[in-house]
Amino acid sequence: MKLINGKEISKSIKDEIKAEVEALKAVGKRLPKLVVVLVGDNQASQVYVRNKERGCQYTGMLSEIIRRDNNCTQEELLKIIDDLNHDDHVDGILVQLPLPKQIDEQAIIEAIDPTKDVDGFHPRNIAKLFLNEEGLVPCTPAGMMAMLDAIGYDLDGKEVCVVGRSNIVGKPVSLLALARNATVTIAHSHTKDLPKVTSRADVLIAAIGQPKFFTKEYIKEGAVVLDVGMDRDENNKLCGDVDFEDVKDKCHAITPVPGGVGPMTIALLLKNTMKAYKMRG
Repeated sequence: MKLINGKEISKSIKDEIKAEVEALKAVGKRLPKLVVVLVGDNQASQVYVRNKERGCQYTGMLSEIIRRDNNCTQEELLKIIDDLNHDDHVDGILVQLPLPKQIDEQAIIEAIDPTKDVDGFHPRNIAKLFLNEEGLVPCTPAGMMAMLDAIGYDLDGKEVCVVGRSNIVGKPVSLLALARNATVTIAHSHTKDLPKVTSRADVLIAAIGQPKFFTKEYIKEGAVVLDVGMDRDENNKLCGDVDFEDVKDKCHAITPVPGGVGPMTIALLLKNTMKAYKMRG
């Protein structure tokens, strides 16, 4: 069993970006800048934002966090986004989700300039992903593709089963796998006989948010398992959607939780910011 170490892979990506930033500094060029907008006091969101800030610091990119309290109105947030859209020194804009209930998340996503949409959630970027055109790709799905690349795993002709159909992970990662000539099945809560469906997959992508749901009867012998879950078990210990101890001996390769897919999301966010910087010239 090969452990797919997201911390190591993400560090190698961040090191590449760091070298690019240092090369820009050396010739006196403007540096890439990411702006994160954080509304409210969601504890998980604050941790995510802090990690994004640390990632920028590590690579040498410029970063800024704009904070607003839970009473922020949609109009106020749209004004912030409009200002950032028109700021030539800003390359990436990320509005941390979830947002307070008085704000329409989709309206906020659609207000971001798609060339600065480093989360990859703008409809124009999703359309480019659907059409297999160059654009900004959602970070977690892109991170999973980078993990497969890092272990030298070719999806061509392989069966991939994605369990979970969210717009953030399930649907985009399915399109990325399809673009690599995989045969893709999207399973979900209404799928009948789920173990039969998942156990024929060469690659299982688990993204349902249920702790230790996937046990060895769901896994094909020699499969690659990518676990997107960030859950808590019965002892309040961080775990994934996959029962790691139960399935590990059946897998060719598997991501741990923590230290698997999670760190990749930050690395690909930074990579998207650099990409947006280059696209903007």
